[in-house]
Amino acid sequence: MQSLAVLLTAFCQRESIVNIDDFYFEENGFIFFDRPRSSLFAKNVAGDFNPIHDIDARRFCVPGDLLFSVVLHQYGLANSMSFQFLNMVDSDVRLKQALSDRQITLSDGAGKDYMVVDRNGSVTESAAVITSLVSAYVQFSGQTFPYLLVDLMENTGLMINRTRPLVFYRSMELQVDRLDASDIRLEFTGSTMQPEGKKADVSLNFDIVDGAETIGTGSKKMVLGGLREYHQPDIDVLVSDYQEIKNSYVAAQ
Repeated sequence: MQSLAVLLTAFCQRESIVNIDDFYFEENGFIFFDRPRSSLFAKNVAGDFNPIHDIDARRFCVPGDLLFSVVLHQYGLANSMSFQFLNMVDSDVRLKQALSDRQITLSDGAGKDYMVVDRNGSVTESAAVITSLVSAYVQFSGQTFPYLLVDLMENTGLMINRTRPLVFYRSMELQVDRLDASDIRLEFTGSTMQPEGKKADVSLNFDIVDGAETIGTGSKKMVLGGLREYHQPDIDVLVSDYQEIKNSYVAAQ
């Protein structure tokens, strides 16, 4: 595993970081994460500036995209996979992995489940294929806010609370027809929002493309809380605040 200083230097030099081993630890059958590397992954790999991934966040959360990446790195990519994010993973949580033919479960020493992965079909452990898919997915996922969610909120006439935004990652799904792809990218195909009271289930959908061929589909599913009527000035402030956080971070690098 590279030192954090080496990783930071590489990012500042705009190098491509593809070694997931650099972002988590293994000890006595458990995997765990620290705040600096998790935050680095969120911001520099996924482009995710959600404050819950800040090193000093009161309620810190390891990025779901990092958990997704680690699972693929360790167990491979199957034709059909669904990832359920059940609880937030902090830096003091050590996760034990239980593997069966069709399911992978990450739980702590007390038996509390944090992530459950169901899978079917053939499996590839090709590092090139997995790296290509992980890179494409986390880049797509990093566009969730403001780009994809703001458009969806405007179209539905509903928005999150500007002062106490509540957005959490619930699950994601992949269906991949071919496991020998090498030039993967994701193409956004649309989104849906299903409100229920002050909350809504959101799905961001995409095609998985290899070169010029569509080889699969997928979706990222989230829950939005504290919904209220869409108000453009509040959205403008929300986006401006987010962009300011991002710009300040990039400038500091």
